[in-house]
Amino acid sequence: MDHVLIVHAVKDFPIWKQVLDEAAGIRKEAGEQSYHLLHDEFDRSRVAHFSRWTSLAQAKAFFEADRLVEIRRLAGVDAPEFNYLHNMEQGTL
Repeated sequence: MDHVLIVHAVKDFPIWKQVLDEAAGIRKEAGEQSYHLLHDEFDRSRVAHFSRWTSLAQAKAFFEADRLVEIRRLAGVDAPEFNYLHNMEQGTL
């Protein structure tokens, strides 16, 4: 399993969330399989988007495309930090 962790500041969460939801179809088509949204304990404008992907190559191609740069701009995203991650272990305690 491959995952992507994106941490970024959003200017207006409802606008960002609407853009994210509207992009669900292209995200799925690109290889995103599932996601979690989280926010910082003290700063709700600092959002983490943790998602599972078919492959990191597909995720990188998607997130680095010019189309996504424009979508992030429209969504009010500041300084996204992308982390492309390979699964090492998973468990339940």
